[in-house]
Parts: sequence; structure tokens; C-alpha cells
Amino acid sequence: MFKLIFAGWLSGIFLSLATGLLGSFMVWRRMSSFGDTLSHSSLLGLSISIIFHANSFYIILIFISLLAIFLTWLERMLPIALETILTIISHTSISLGIVLISFASTSKKIDFNNYLFGDLLSVTTSDLITIVFGSIIVLIILIIRWNSILLVTINPELAQIDGINIFYARLTLMLTTALTIAIAIKFVGALLITSLLVIPPATAQHFSNSPEKMVIIGILISIFSVTGGIFLSIFFNVPASPSIVLFSSFLYLLSTIKIFFSKKF
Repeated sequence: MFKLIFAGWLSGIFLSLATGLLGSFMVWRRMSSFGDTLSHSSLLGLSISIIFHANSFYIILIFISLLAIFLTWLERMLPIALETILTIISHTSISLGIVLISFASTSKKIDFNNYLFGDLLSVTTSDLITIVFGSIIVLIILIIRWNSILLVTINPELAQIDGINIFYARLTLMLTTALTIAIAIKFVGALLITSLLVIPPATAQHFSNSPEKMVIIGILISIFSVTGGIFLSIFFNVPASPSIVLFSSFLYLLSTIKIFFSKKF
């Protein structure tokens, strides 16, 4: 059994390194809506790859990367909050993707549940290699740009005074989010990837007093969630990816209860 899930478990560990760091920025910037929009739009990228018989990973990566650039530009240009536009783009993309896939499936049977909810057991050696390299690339980029992205996230005005290009800092964050979503879809699924990005860092926020500490704790919680969720899925014979998200949500609930009682008493 362990051999069967080893590739998926190892994929989750490497993804945790990227999502723990990237997710911390998402929590600080309150940009979970951006993550939802990109992940849901990946289904439209999948439908395009099916229609043109192209490699789904590259098409999804290119499509949501272009969308990330567009959203970053839109955030810069619009004087109002993007929440409504993001919701419209998100639901339109996922609906259009499902419709296009249904048209394509008239000629052949297509099971896109794996892309919606993930399938741990479908992670192959080549998928593992892609996830490892993709996660390392995300880590390297964010570590190199750590100071500038952190300052833009916490205090954009001060970052501008220091000569940091706010647009490119935010674009870096969005493109690394796009890459993470593209490599994680097969593992967690388009509908669950944002949970993996947001829940562990949000839990870590309760136990940290510095950005660096929050990132480290977020990574550890993510690794623990992946491992615990996999064991739950084996024990109860349920899908692994939702089990990981539920395990992570349970940890967040426990941390919230702990904080509540510590303040109460």
C-alpha cells in the first residue's frame, strides 16, 4: 500500500514547501480570491488542451499564467476592489470549461473528476519529477524576492518609496501562484488547491510572531496535513485529496479554539 501512495505522498511534501511559503503571502494580502480564480480557470485551460490534443500541463500553465498577468494589470488599473470581477471570471471559466469538455467528450469519454478533486493514486513518476522541480523553482524565486514581495505585501507605500516596483513584485507572486496551481492540480484538484494554499498558513498565523516563523510553521502544518490526510484516506477508504483538506481544516479549527480559550481565560 505504501508503495502505491509513496509518489503522491512525496509530491505532497514538496508541494507543502511551495504552498507554505506562497500561501503565507496569500494570507497576508488576503488574495485567496485570486487563487480561486486561477485554479477554477485551469479547467478552461484543460478543455482547450483536450480540444487541440495538446499536453494539458503546458496549456494549463500558459493559460493561467496569462490570466495571472491580466489580473495583476487589472488590479493596478482599476480604482475599485476586484472581488466581483474575480468571482465572475472564476465561475465563467469553470462553467465554460465544463461545457467545452462536454462537447469534446461526445467523441471520446473524458473523466475530468481528477482535475476537479485530485487523484493521489494517479501521480506518476513523471508527475513527481514535475512537482519537485516546479516546487523548487517557486521556492527559489520567492526566497530571492522575499524582501521586496514582503514589503509590498505589508506596506506598499513604503515599498514604493524604497524604489521597489510594486507591479512586478505582485506579478511575481501571481505567476508563482499560477505555476504552483498548474503542478498541483493532479494532486489536489482545481477545486481544492486554494485550500492547501490558504489553510495551513492561516493556522500558522495563530502561532507565529514574525513572517519567517509563520512560513516555517505553515510548511510543517502542510506536511502534517498531507501525511495525516493520507492516513485517514487509507483507514476510512475515502479519497485522499479531500481528506488532506479536511485534516488541514480540522487543525485550523483546533488552533482557533485554542486561541479563543487562551484569550478567554
